[in-house]
Amino acid sequence: MDRSFAGRIGIGRPFAPRHGGSGSRLPRLRAPRVDPDRGLWSRPFSLVAGLARTGWEFVGRHRRLRIGLLGIVIALALLAGAWLALRDSPLVSVEHVQVSGVYGPQAAAIEHALAGAARQMSTLDMHSGALRSAVASYRVVREVHAYPSFPHGVRIRVVEQLPVAALTIAGVRTAVAADGVILGPALLSSSLPTLSAGSGASAASGVIGKPVDGSSLLAALAVLGAAPAGMATDVARVFNGAEGVTVAMRNGLIVYFGDATRPHAKWLSLARVLAAPSAAGASYVDVRLPERPAAGFAGSSAAPSSRSASEAEPASASDPNTAAELAAGLTAALGGGASPASPSSQTTTATSPSEAAASATPETTSTAPTEAPPAVAPEDSSTTATPGG
Repeated sequence: MDRSFAGRIGIGRPFAPRHGGSGSRLPRLRAPRVDPDRGLWSRPFSLVAGLARTGWEFVGRHRRLRIGLLGIVIALALLAGAWLALRDSPLVSVEHVQVSGVYGPQAAAIEHALAGAARQMSTLDMHSGALRSAVASYRVVREVHAYPSFPHGVRIRVVEQLPVAALTIAGVRTAVAADGVILGPALLSSSLPTLSAGSGASAASGVIGKPVDGSSLLAALAVLGAAPAGMATDVARVFNGAEGVTVAMRNGLIVYFGDATRPHAKWLSLARVLAAPSAAGASYVDVRLPERPAAGFAGSSAAPSSRSASEAEPASASDPNTAAELAAGLTAALGGGASPASPSSQTTTATSPSEAAASATPETTSTAPTEAPPAVAPEDSSTTATPGG
């Protein structure tokens, strides 16, 4: 039977030993032993170790492959050394520093500190942390971004948080930024408006570098932060009344902003109202709806409920040039010279007072009582006017 066709192709009994000999038996395959204490997480590591061992044995059997890998390792080491040597060499040292985004009385000191720190670096090795540490003592600096220019230049952009109001917390008067961060008494100036804290003072932490608490405080600060640069010094104080955020100008004019939404559009709407001839001598302006502003005069019975003698301090109507002067300053701060845009677009460009009055829309210049905001609907049309009426 062993010489039959079945025996030659390996099927049937020829696979089984006749006399119990071990030479004709196939070897038994055993599964690799896994230590139960090591768990399933050890299997991937064992597999990687096995592959690495196999690869090392493969490389060991091929001489040319070993020489190639050795050449690659040497080349990488040389390149790394050359990079390290070039990175700190005078060939790429910082020599020209341009700083942007700094304003105010500390601008020169901030620029000097950043330039000194940058010149200790190279354009291939800029340390943002070292730049921030160089100006850590200046609370007005919020962010620092460096943009190297090979081979010797670097441009540094600073994001500031300038003070916009003076706030008294726990008996201490301190400067506050538009985002609510407490900047400390060192940044106080006579040009900063006073912010009435109200109930938010007890919630404020009072720690320099930390933000204040309270939605009313943050809303007032947001309105001040959106004020045109040239008009921030004309604001005397800010408080929260029955009409929301209320701004009192240094000439006595009262402006009702309502809330902190669309502050840029409301400042532009204020400029357009004061540019109208009919707003001359106004004691208050309501810009809670920037598309439908309204101006009122001293002694008007149609004034908002929050305009009291102790709170609003209305300006005297005997000075007709007050509103015109303020309008000129507003339009100049908002970029006078371009055609005025709609207040709803939240742009900060405006024309001169005469151009703004000539180009006012019908909705803005209408004197009908229905065109005024509900809170300032006039009871006597002879004492309340909208711009352009």
